Amino acid sequence: MWVAVPRTLALCPITPPNPSSFSSPSFSPLVFSAPSSFAPTPPPPPLRASSSPRISPTHPSPPRRAPGESGAGAGEDSRRQHKALLVETFHQSSTLRALLRQLSRKGSDPLRMLRRDGDWTSDQLWAAVAFLAESGRSGEALQVFDYWKNNEIARINEANYSRIIRFLCERSFTSEAVSAFQDMKSHDLIPSLAIYNAIIHGFAREKKFDEAIATLEKISEVGLPRKSETYNGLIQAYGSHKMYDDMSKCVKRMESDGCFPDEVTYNILITEFARGGLIERVERTFRTLLSKRMNLQPSTLVAMLEAYTDLEILEKMEKAYNRVLKTKAFLKESLIRKLAKVYIKNHRFSCLEDLGNDIGGTVGRNDLVWCILLLSSACCLSRKGIDSVVREMEVAKAQFSITFANILAHFYLKMKDFRALDVTFMRARKENIKPDIVTIGILFDACKIGYDGTRVLEEWVRNGYLQDIAQMRTNELVLTAFGKGFFLIKCEKLYSSLESDKKRSHSWRYCDLISLAFSGRKTGGQQPGLNTNKYEDLG
Repeated sequence: MWVAVPRTLALCPITPPNPSSFSSPSFSPLVFSAPSSFAPTPPPPPLRASSSPRISPTHPSPPRRAPGESGAGAGEDSRRQHKALLVETFHQSSTLRALLRQLSRKGSDPLRMLRRDGDWTSDQLWAAVAFLAESGRSGEALQVFDYWKNNEIARINEANYSRIIRFLCERSFTSEAVSAFQDMKSHDLIPSLAIYNAIIHGFAREKKFDEAIATLEKISEVGLPRKSETYNGLIQAYGSHKMYDDMSKCVKRMESDGCFPDEVTYNILITEFARGGLIERVERTFRTLLSKRMNLQPSTLVAMLEAYTDLEILEKMEKAYNRVLKTKAFLKESLIRKLAKVYIKNHRFSCLEDLGNDIGGTVGRNDLVWCILLLSSACCLSRKGIDSVVREMEVAKAQFSITFANILAHFYLKMKDFRALDVTFMRARKENIKPDIVTIGILFDACKIGYDGTRVLEEWVRNGYLQDIAQMRTNELVLTAFGKGFFLIKCEKLYSSLESDKKRSHSWRYCDLISLAFSGRKTGGQQPGLNTNKYEDLG
């Protein structure tokens, strides 16, 4: 057959190849040569689209590898390299663990160990230095570093000195860091600005501000530029030591030295003022930051939120909280409890429910979230809300706790639903949840308004619960929401009236407090629903 080819090719008869030969590894496309005397031909018509792949004679596809050829070999090499890397990592980890075990032995001498081994790798050295510093053996850490760097002249460099100095300063071993700093200069090495900053901040954290300022002056003497990072560390140290006026003075000094506050500076100022409860300074600095079109860091916003929460400034607290939600910043449980307490005190129970749902959507439904959600319904005396939350807890398989039991018991006591109160005490018993002082108080407060608590109290006596040392295991938000109740207030009053030696004479058990409450009530008659004469001496 005849084929049309470009002008560089000739019309040549071609024998069609066997279709099976295209899949053979030995197949290679034919190469044509055009005779110089051949006249040019018009270009071929365009080919019709086809669903089958087109084979170009000038750009052949690469031949397929037969099974077991170079592809498998490459994979085997990769597996060998990976295995070798794992073995090497394992041996390095084993060596480091063995070294740390030796260092942790009583009376271990790290310098002697290094001399015995001859030398350590860089990983071994820094692992030993970290262990010794964390163990309070900073002097030995510096000795080991000195010996190690002297083993090879190449180790006496700015990078190694910078690492040891910064490491010691971060762990408040500034005197050892200064010793390394002096040794560094004796080798004609020039300390960087990062090294000076580490020493300045180390002195400042230890409240040695005179030494910190003296080191700051040396920066200009050696010709290094002053940057905001140096002053930011100083400002933060002043704040951590509650030296707020010195913070402002440091900012002025910073500006006079030609180094102006940046975004980090203003965030540090706001954070430290907020921790000190200086709301006016917080808001003034905040306005300055906004006027300079700088960003407020999420952690700074959280500090502002905590300041407003501590001072119970509800409106500003809510604004700050809504801004925190948008940043998705992490909130500590202590701050969440503070927020919940402010909402409870201000009867903002819908906001309390929103808080629980917000936190639950971020970290999941943990015990604190369930507590907040239960309280939001219990404080509203919403039976429907309580039942809904309880069903959600059952679906989520939340573990029943003394906090949950006491919230439900308080709720049913407020509703005077003694049948549901019985069920709550029964469930706590089935879940092997021991009562705490809050549970004891709920029982006797219920008995005061007509509940028959004899059976519950007898079970507690039979199980030995009342012989336990009195303690409160309930989340404090429950007392914020419901108060202490008649029984707890009476116990506190009688206990505070005792002489100090009687308070310290023995550990107070639940039965001791019950006996104290009954023996202190000389008048007032018998509590309804409870034979108090039977329990005046439960010990």
